Amino acid sequence: MWDIRLLKDKKVINAVCIGSLCSVAYLAAYFARNILGAVTPQMIEAGYSAEYIGRVSSLYFIAYAVGQLINGAVGEHVKARYMICAGLLLAGVFNLLFCFSADRVPLAAGLAYGMMGFFLSMIYGPMTKVVAENTEPAYATRCSLGYTFASFFGSPMAGAAAAAMTWQGVMVSGSIFLGIMAAGCFLLFRKMEIRGIIQYNRYARGKERGGGVRILLQHGIAKFTVIAMLTGIVRTTVVFWMPTYISQYLGFPADTAALIFTAATFIISATAFIAIFIYEKPMKGNMDRTILLMFSLAGLFFFLMAVCRQPALNIACMVLGVMASSGAATMLYSRYCPGLRDTGMVSAAAGFLDFSSYLAASVSSTLFARAITQIGWGRLVMVWCGLMAAGVLVSLPYKEFRSGETFLRGKYFRESRGGRVRSGGRK
Repeated sequence: MWDIRLLKDKKVINAVCIGSLCSVAYLAAYFARNILGAVTPQMIEAGYSAEYIGRVSSLYFIAYAVGQLINGAVGEHVKARYMICAGLLLAGVFNLLFCFSADRVPLAAGLAYGMMGFFLSMIYGPMTKVVAENTEPAYATRCSLGYTFASFFGSPMAGAAAAAMTWQGVMVSGSIFLGIMAAGCFLLFRKMEIRGIIQYNRYARGKERGGGVRILLQHGIAKFTVIAMLTGIVRTTVVFWMPTYISQYLGFPADTAALIFTAATFIISATAFIAIFIYEKPMKGNMDRTILLMFSLAGLFFFLMAVCRQPALNIACMVLGVMASSGAATMLYSRYCPGLRDTGMVSAAAGFLDFSSYLAASVSSTLFARAITQIGWGRLVMVWCGLMAAGVLVSLPYKEFRSGETFLRGKYFRESRGGRVRSGGRK
């Protein structure tokens, strides 16, 4: 139950301040990065090919993936204020360059959009590090939940904008939003640093033999890398092509497809809260079982989507499938990543997992664009179903993959409930 006394707890207030700022900044980033998918039907009607848009999106995903790997490591040493604000500002600049050069110099426009992806990758790793190091474990999960929700809510925002404006207008709006957030974040981060709400490098990286790689392997990162790749394909590439699917396969006009996409992604944005509720209540804090359940449901709903051609039911199955897969992603980014706090490698690990996610998304975006014309939407949906079946296999509680869950149910898990912990995270 909610306790009003929490509002008098300084740690709670600080967590709310940090989490709110990070969530709004992440919302701006995800609004901008979802614009291209939302306006794809408009761009196709204007004469741009699906393959060109697919190549542009792949460039974005590749640049974002590589950027996550680089910027996640850099974020361990550079203040989040500089990383996040520079990323937002420069992403807005290159988004404008794409908007005004797409019809004149398509190649340069694609490269500009890729650069936008690189600069947006400067945000997640440092942000997660700040949250994990400056809030209590239980509050860190809630803060992560906030910007996970923001990442989902960026899609309906982009869809609503696409339904109301031309695709160029939506792009310009995204750049303005990014610029405003860059300035606001710089000032507010600085203010919280002065007040001591935000401090840096409070947890040192372990120095035992094998270094950071060994530490992360001990905490199950191999399993979670595969999960990041599978969920990344759905939450990034599938959602990107959703408006085109609704328009081409289900036969809705482009403006109607944008409205449906807005409504669908608005519902999807509730996934993070639903996933955490399922994790904490029915699954009783068992991350392995929660992820296994989510992949199983996602595979089922995508299968039903493939065999059901009635538009309303088809869209409902698609939404539920994306929500279920995104629920597994919520466990990864809202529970596992903040739980790596004591390793001193939160930013690097988060960056690597996002790198893996978007590397898979970049490859799948190009393949999906070709598959639309070569095998058709119906068989492509069955491919999505197969990917979720692979997620079920990965999520089975094999002994060698239990370390990540063991870690979270050890020191970090008990610490978040105020329990006493001995060295190594064991009772």
